[in-house]
Amino acid sequence: MTPSAESHGHGAVDRSTDEVHHNSWSANLEAPVHAEDRDQLLTDAFDAVRNTAPGYHVNLVTHGEHGHPANYLFDALAEAFDDESVQWEYIKQCGCGGHVTRVHVD
Repeated sequence: MTPSAESHGHGAVDRSTDEVHHNSWSANLEAPVHAEDRDQLLTDAFDAVRNTAPGYHVNLVTHGEHGHPANYLFDALAEAFDDESVQWEYIKQCGCGGHVTRVHVD
């Protein structure tokens, strides 16, 4: 079961980023590996976006260790998807300190 933006676990890496989702969904990027390795967090975030079918969105639930996603994620998304129809918006900070960014794939 994929965690929602409001309810998510902090355990192992969310392997649901390995399959194409033909619905809106959430990717849990709050595992310890994501806290320790921002590059891994970005890699998994990009995979989640690539595995979201057009017309849907993915909520990227990022680890609070890295701070607000405007400081590192937004520019990385712009660079990774500069030729694609991808738009994002900041949703909120979770009670656990993580952040939710919604990425729409057109």
